[in-house]
Amino acid sequence: MKTKRILSIFAFSLIVTIGYAQKGKVRQAKKEYDNLAYVKTSEILLEVANNGFKTVDLLQKLANSFYFNNQMKEAAQWYGELMAMNEDVDPEYYFRYAQALKSVENYTESDKWMKKFHEADRSDLRGRAFASTVDYLSMIDEASREFEVYNMDINTEVSDFGTTQYQNQLVFASARGGGKKYKWNEQPFLDLFSADKQEDGSYSNVTAFNDQVNSKFHESTVSFTPDDQVMYFTRNNYYNKKYKNSEDGTNRLKIFKATLVDDKWTNIESVHFNSDEYSVAHPTVNLTGTKMYFASDMTGTLGKSDIFEVDINADGTLGEPVNLGASINTEGHETFPFVNSDGDLFFSSNGFSGLGGLDVFVIREFEKRKASNQQLILENIGRPINSPMDDFGYYENVATKEAFFTSNREGGKGDDDIYSFTIPDCEQIVEGVVKDGETDAIIVGAKVTLLDGEGEALSAQTVGTDGAYKFEKLECEKEYLIRIEAEDYETVEERFTTPDKKQDLVINPKLEKDVKEIEEGTDLAQTLGIPIIYFDYDKYNIRYDAEVELQKVLAVMKQYPEMVVDIRSHTDCRAKADYNEKLSENRAQSTRDYLISKGIEGSRLTAKGYGESQLVNDCGCEPTNESDCTEAQHQLNRRSEFIIVKM
Repeated sequence: MKTKRILSIFAFSLIVTIGYAQKGKVRQAKKEYDNLAYVKTSEILLEVANNGFKTVDLLQKLANSFYFNNQMKEAAQWYGELMAMNEDVDPEYYFRYAQALKSVENYTESDKWMKKFHEADRSDLRGRAFASTVDYLSMIDEASREFEVYNMDINTEVSDFGTTQYQNQLVFASARGGGKKYKWNEQPFLDLFSADKQEDGSYSNVTAFNDQVNSKFHESTVSFTPDDQVMYFTRNNYYNKKYKNSEDGTNRLKIFKATLVDDKWTNIESVHFNSDEYSVAHPTVNLTGTKMYFASDMTGTLGKSDIFEVDINADGTLGEPVNLGASINTEGHETFPFVNSDGDLFFSSNGFSGLGGLDVFVIREFEKRKASNQQLILENIGRPINSPMDDFGYYENVATKEAFFTSNREGGKGDDDIYSFTIPDCEQIVEGVVKDGETDAIIVGAKVTLLDGEGEALSAQTVGTDGAYKFEKLECEKEYLIRIEAEDYETVEERFTTPDKKQDLVINPKLEKDVKEIEEGTDLAQTLGIPIIYFDYDKYNIRYDAEVELQKVLAVMKQYPEMVVDIRSHTDCRAKADYNEKLSENRAQSTRDYLISKGIEGSRLTAKGYGESQLVNDCGCEPTNESDCTEAQHQLNRRSEFIIVKM
């Protein structure tokens, strides 16, 4: 009995000793975690967890340490154990678990947790983006193309990423320099390196880019002005040999500017919107040298990091940063912006639905669309550039068709590798046969016009006895319009966007007999089914969707050259009556000016604003409570209508 008692006491003491040992390791791991030393954190906590000592807090830190170091397969395992132990955690863990599951291509389970994340916070833009694109995988499949990407010879076993071209060199960041290690991932601090372009198009002869720019801390992601005289680059908060932390003890990132003087990069200075309390990083300068885009978590950021823009003034000074807004930024990470020579904006994000980790997205003609207040259309550029892992740092040279991006995907040489590819040529063909919609008979002599997305005619054909038309060498990923006109038939239009991979498009239009009687005093919506156009709140510019409808007005007025139309514009009633009258007059004139700019004679158009005097509903007007009104109801009042006054 005594022996059993002694053994029991010994066993209990051993359990207590082991428990204290595990708690000691947890305390040590917490210290490493708080210092952002995620490699050491994961090593310590992994040993503790494998010994059976698991708590919610431990599993959170263990999973996070893998997640923040891009070890997503391991992160998925431990987030899974966390959810099995307790699903009642901060919804951010649902998002991280969903992202980690994508890394192992378990999209079904990932979607389950993204749905749970969205249900937990319906205001979060990441969840809303997911809910609005539940078929995102099929959309990515459609966007994907077939071409080879190559792991470049310049890559090493450590991190290599973030490319740009400078004269005949490729400039990038790398941890190959040796020296002091960064505790986050136990790799040397990053420096800027360059590789020379060879006659066969390859890059080799890697050397440190510049001793004045490189320091003993991080440097990365550089961009040059069009004249190659100024460079902007990312560096730790280390300036004039002083290393500074924020109030919470974190060393942030800053953008620095250097000037080329006598072939030397000198006059290194911190840009004026840097701060010790937030990071600004990853600059890119546009083709004209008038704007710089960058990533930051400064005040006003929607998520972990957002894309901002800042004007570059004629004297080289920088303006004030402007957040690009919720059409681009989410509560997640939006980072590594790049604007090509066509004004397309590329960036990486984990806030929009993608294949996993950071995906590369693009907004085509971003600068043009933004300047004219047109709708910004976001596209995931698909495989093979995007993968289940992180894909970022996209850069392309449209003139030479060279392109580069960075990824930590399977099969790489190091933690992050630089990949290259040649931008594939892409030309489309659109063709079809014009037929009668009722009899299916071929319509001989129909005129088929190809127009661009803004309604400018590019080419026209008159079909022969076979009714066939064909337009070749259309650009990929561009919006076009086909207009078919024939005597005694209604004009038909087909708007389409060419895909980003080469294939023939077939559009077989069918025309209906023109049996409508057009009477004076009726509106085009009633007579010809042409919709009313709408305006944004307190604005009178022609929106992109309104432009689409105005193409139909143009077609009708060209078909009936004697037609005179009165444009009648209106507002909702959320401002004073005299202000609304002026606003509606501006809307009427803006609509008229647009039609005139497209070739309609001014004598055929009258325009008048009616303010809030002809509402289609009284939403927002006294005594109605405005809070009972939806934005869609207000929208119905903000309109331009088209009345036929003469035929």
